[in-house]
Order: sequence, then C-alpha cells, then structure tokens
Amino acid sequence: MKTNIFKSLGIVAISSAMLFTSCEDFLDCPAEDGYNSDNYYTSDNACIAGVNYLYNSPWYDFQRGFIKVGEVFSGNMYWGSSPYLNFSVNGTDDDLVNMAYSLWSEIAHCSTVYNSLKGATASQAVKDQCMGECLAWKAMAYFFLVRSFGDVPIIHDNTAELASGNYATAQKVQKADVYDYIIMNLEKAMELLPKSSAPGRIDYYCAEALLAKVYLTKAGVSGSLNSEDLQLAAKYAKDVIDNSGRTLTENYEDIFRGSHNNDPESLFAWRWTVGAHWTCQNTLQSDLGIVGFDEYGDVWGGWGGPSSDLMAAFGVIKFDHTVNSEGKDSVYIASFPSPDNRLDNDVRRKGTMMLPGDVYSYFWRDKGGFDYLRAIYDTETEYGKTFSEGQCQGPCGCNNVKHLYGDDADHVAELGISAARMAHANATHILRLADIYLIYAEAMLLDGKGGDASALDAFNAVRTRAHVPTVAALDFDLIWKERRLEFAGEGDRWYDFVRRSYYDADACLAEIKSQFRNNIWGCNLFYKTYYESGQWPADLTYLDDNGNLAYLSYNNSIPVPENITKTVFTMPFPTEDCAINPNLKSEAEPIHVDVRSTYSY
Repeated sequence: MKTNIFKSLGIVAISSAMLFTSCEDFLDCPAEDGYNSDNYYTSDNACIAGVNYLYNSPWYDFQRGFIKVGEVFSGNMYWGSSPYLNFSVNGTDDDLVNMAYSLWSEIAHCSTVYNSLKGATASQAVKDQCMGECLAWKAMAYFFLVRSFGDVPIIHDNTAELASGNYATAQKVQKADVYDYIIMNLEKAMELLPKSSAPGRIDYYCAEALLAKVYLTKAGVSGSLNSEDLQLAAKYAKDVIDNSGRTLTENYEDIFRGSHNNDPESLFAWRWTVGAHWTCQNTLQSDLGIVGFDEYGDVWGGWGGPSSDLMAAFGVIKFDHTVNSEGKDSVYIASFPSPDNRLDNDVRRKGTMMLPGDVYSYFWRDKGGFDYLRAIYDTETEYGKTFSEGQCQGPCGCNNVKHLYGDDADHVAELGISAARMAHANATHILRLADIYLIYAEAMLLDGKGGDASALDAFNAVRTRAHVPTVAALDFDLIWKERRLEFAGEGDRWYDFVRRSYYDADACLAEIKSQFRNNIWGCNLFYKTYYESGQWPADLTYLDDNGNLAYLSYNNSIPVPENITKTVFTMPFPTEDCAINPNLKSEAEPIHVDVRSTYSY
C-alpha cells in the first residue's frame, strides 16, 4: 500500500474504508458493498466503522521503519549491516520510502474521511467524535513526519490541493510552523472528542496527551528551550494525569499482551486484526522474533535484537575501555553476571529482552511456557526440536520480547482468535500514560520546577511500577535514561534524540558516538556451555584449542562514522518525491507559514 505525497493527494478514503476496517471487538466492520462517500455515512455505526481503518491499514508500511528508525538508529537495537546502524540511509532505502508513504497515506485518508463526515446523516455527537479521531490521527502522522524529515509540506486538504494543480511544486514548511499545525489539529480534535469513549478509541485526554508531547518537542525547535512551551507541556500532561481517570498498568509486561490491547494506559495505538484484508495486521513478530517462534514459518528476526548498549543500560552486562600500546582505544567485557547473580530487579528488562534464565509463561503456554535457553538447545525433544537448530541467534546475546505474541495457542488465549502467517492482532502502543508522567517531570525540570513534589511523584510512579528504587531528587540524566528503559523497543528512542538535538545536538552526538552499537562474539558457545554444564563460565574470553577466540568478546569495529554531524537527525526525503518536486530536496529552503491565518477547520 505504497502511496507517496503526490499519489496521496488523490485518495478517496471511503473506498479504502470498505477494504481495510478493523474487526476488533470495539471496532464494528461495515459491509463490503459498493458504497461511496455520498451514501455510506448515514448512521452512527457507519461513521464509527468508516473511521476504524485509520487505526491500522494506512500505518501498515510504517511498521518496519518504526523499528529501524526508532530503535536501530538510536542504538537500542542491533540489526546487522543495516544503514540505520551506521547512519548511511539514503532516499532510496525501502524502509524509509515505505515509512514516508505510509505517513502521507494516513494524512490523506484522515483528511478525506474528515471531509466526508461533515455531511453525514448521523448524530452530531458521533460525527464530532469521528471527526476528532481523524484530526488526532492526522496530528500523529505529522508528528512522525516532522521529527523524521524536518521541514515538510503541509497538505491541509488533499482534494483542494489536487484541484489547485500546485501539488508538484509544494514547498517545505519550517518545522516550527509544522508543529503549530499539529497543535491546531489537536486543539480542534479536543473540541470534538468526548472526555471518554469506547475502550481503545481516541478520546479528549488521548489528544491532550499527544499535545503535551508535541509542546515538549516544540519547546527546543528554535535552538533554545522556550519556557511557555514547557509550561504548556506540563499543564496538559498534568491534566491527563489528574483528570483522565487512567492509571499505569500494574504489571509492566501485561501492557504488551493481546488481552491488554485496550488497556487504559494505551493512549494511541495501532489496533490490528487478523482478517481477509492485507495491511490490517501486525507483522512485527516476523521481523523481531526468533526463527521457529511460531508454527507459521514466518519468523526471521532472531539474528537482530536488543543492542549491547541497551544491555549495559539495564545493567546486565558491563563494558570497559582500555588503551593499547599504540594508543588506540579498545573495548572489553568487564562482567556478564550469571542469571543467579545479575542485578535484575527492573521488570522492564525481562519485558524487553530475553536472557539466559528467562522463562515466559505467556509464550508457548501449550508447551508449559517459553524457556529461552531450553528452546534453543533442547533439540532432542519436541519442546525445542523445531526451534533455531540449537543455535543462539541473538547477535548481542539476547532477543526481543516486545511486539511478540508467541505461538497460535498464545494468540487464541489472549485474543480468542487464531493468528495467521505474518498476521497477528496485538496492538502496537505508540503513546502510553507512562510517557505523560515522564513528559510532565521533564517539562517541569527543564522549566526550573524540578523540585516540585508533583514532578518527583510522576517520575517515581514510573519507577515504582518497574520495581526499582525511587529517587529523592530529579536531574535530566535520570529522566533521559528512564525514558530509554521504559520505552525501549517501542519505536520512540530516536525521536527523543531528535527532540533533544534541537537545542543540544552536541550531547546527542557524543552519546551516540560512545554507544556499544556492535555485536558480541561467542554468545552461542558461552550459552551452550552454561546450558549443558549448569555452570556459568568463569572466564568471559579465552582462546579455544584451535587458537580461536571463544566465549564472549565485544566486536569493537566502529559502526558509527566519527564525522557524523547534527544532519543525521534529519532523514532525507524519498528520492522519487524529490525527482518530482525539487522543492523537497535537502538544500531547498523551507517557507514560513502563518498557520492560524492560513488554515482552519
């Protein structure tokens, strides 16, 4: 479903609504007939059903970019020779192209459905709700666009833009103005949306939560932090915390199970289904899970996984630097504690990455649960016979947990329906209440109010849920790291770097250059020895009988060019779009647009 900025202008969304609506419990499917926008929106149910697909189908082609940009770029995930690991992405990269086209597609569909709903013969309350959902999703798509590509065109009404004939000469708009446009969309959405809605649907407080995040991001776009924006970020975040009635899910790992798709902590999510229409489904398990993880033969992601640097951030491995006789820096593994001895009280670690000793009751429940090492090395029994051929695939000695559903028995137990090949129905949460707690704490701190008890309480609420000690005072580094651990694997970390790079690019570049972004050699032999002997090897590195390096050794080749600059925080537009419209090229100057006087709803 590839739709670039130009093709997206002509989208007639009602035809897609018939094809791509989701069928989750809270989303009713319309009949697949020959409807058009003039005769479809004739009841409350039709309006709701006509908006449903905005929660999934147009976002489908962003799934892979969501991980590669959010996690591989940021150093949270290792993905082989990916250009997202070494910052060599260009405008022809398939994942970048699909990501961009997915976002433009969502914007076009939101605009078209919004305009179609104006003439709906339905109750005003439902029309308002559905129109508010359109604008909230449009704002989210633009939020991804501006943080990914920087200055971008504003396509307010695709039908009007197409009629004008100016779409091939559309100019990029300055980032600050794009943020104003996102804010305008969210403010209008909040006028339209109810304070509460059916589980899983966007309501007033969901839009307000996104508005808080947008203001925190916009606060630094001028190159220095804007106090007014920080105050607004804190204000809106606090209102969500105090008045939405939403609470943090008690058990962190539950957030990512199918039975919690509509968890109150989830504010915005792609809500997938398993059905007849391709692009309605979640396919992330295929890219992120270990080969053999389900019975459909559709999982190939075990050869990537959480990075060495993320392991170090969670404290389950430690690296040290030394300088050799030639004055060159080298890295070695200082410690890798056994499952019995590692400091591992943060429940988010197990909910993010699999390590030796981990057993998951919610994966392979028809086999008694998923035992990470047994599944890999027990090749003699049915438990692990079809799984990974007795080899640890994780390039850094661990594998992903988030975005996986397990096998079909797990999918049925959680959702009441079977999965299918490259298709499952776990929601992908892209804005959670925990984010709003940390946004509030950060906005208060950056505005000089970090000593406020409410900011500390918000921060500590996230830590308490993670089973880690509370802190007595806030500082930026604490919040910065807390965000990483809380949302690792959720496609957000790179956008934290982008947000911070607006006003402190040097700190971002320094951190990226210091990361342990490469793989660890010898994990398979190390783990196999442990599994077979029951003894964690005392020596982390040594030479085997053939003189080859065995057990653990960090691959110290540098995946990040030393000469990277702050330009890495802006991705290139797809080459195809730039060929059609040179105004989109990186060297083209963006224009200023007075959003409030130019656009309206």
